[in-house]
Amino acid sequence: MEARIAELEDQMLDPSFWNDQQGAQTVINEANGLKDTYQAFHQLEEQQENLEVSLELLREELDADLKEQVEEELQTFVRELKDFELKMILSEPYDKNNAILEIHPGAGGTESQDWGSMLLRMYQRFADKKGFKVEMLDYQAGDEAGIKSVTLLIKGLNAYGYLKAEKGIHRLVRISPFDSSGRRHTSFVSVDVMPELNDDIEIEVRPEDLKIDTYRATGAGGQHINTTDSAVRMTHLPTGIVVTCQSERSQLKNREQAMKMLKTKLYQKEQEEKEQELAAIRGEQKEIGWGSQIRSYVFHPYSMVKDHRTEVETGNTQAVMDGEIDDFINAYLRSKIN
Repeated sequence: MEARIAELEDQMLDPSFWNDQQGAQTVINEANGLKDTYQAFHQLEEQQENLEVSLELLREELDADLKEQVEEELQTFVRELKDFELKMILSEPYDKNNAILEIHPGAGGTESQDWGSMLLRMYQRFADKKGFKVEMLDYQAGDEAGIKSVTLLIKGLNAYGYLKAEKGIHRLVRISPFDSSGRRHTSFVSVDVMPELNDDIEIEVRPEDLKIDTYRATGAGGQHINTTDSAVRMTHLPTGIVVTCQSERSQLKNREQAMKMLKTKLYQKEQEEKEQELAAIRGEQKEIGWGSQIRSYVFHPYSMVKDHRTEVETGNTQAVMDGEIDDFINAYLRSKIN
């Protein structure tokens, strides 16, 4: 690791380093990530050595104050060690990339659209806790409340590595605030997560395969961002994939971002088709559809959030909706290496 850090630092000293700004940023991000890992490892080593010394002192003479201090330090050490182990797990090709996260409510009108907005807030809170930056690429407000769809770009080291655990169907059971009879409703929202890909991924998109529409951008709450048709909707005719972007004031920049999103989706589709072919060869069965939810959020008649892939659950639904989803993500990621 030290050799790789030194190699990257040599590249950063090259006079032509900033000629390719995107490439330069990739090198800087890798160098910073490796340095963080290197420092975290040595800090854990130092903590372990200090704990061993303290434990040896306790064996020689039991001291109540020292015992309490060691117990606190041990809890901190175990927690930080688990965090470090998780970062080491995030070693797949695109785990370190930014994440593109899409939220799409299912059938159910206002109720499911409101559930979509609740998940939007949850992911925004999660990103804040992780120190990630969130950009709203596209926002389609619901007719009465909530959202019809949202696309976020979540920027930060390992953003995709963490958030890929959220891909799937999220199910909510509650007494609907939109039902005057106070009946219990079940709502579904689909969450899709993709890595933001660099330009070095070769995906061919022919101009004749595209249908591009422009429209006036609106933001959360329906206010006009500007008075020109700067928002872009791009349809890939052979696959039917549709992407939209309205985060920039410039139509040109929205086109560029939409094209990046389209290439990402085409690449993802290509990889999923390869995985399905391999699964068919191995005779595996994969559940698809609204019935195969990854997580259930129950607000009534009791409070519980349960991940169906790992069986991890909690009764603190408010904390989860405030972005405390690390336990679910960590358990899922660890299950993939067992």
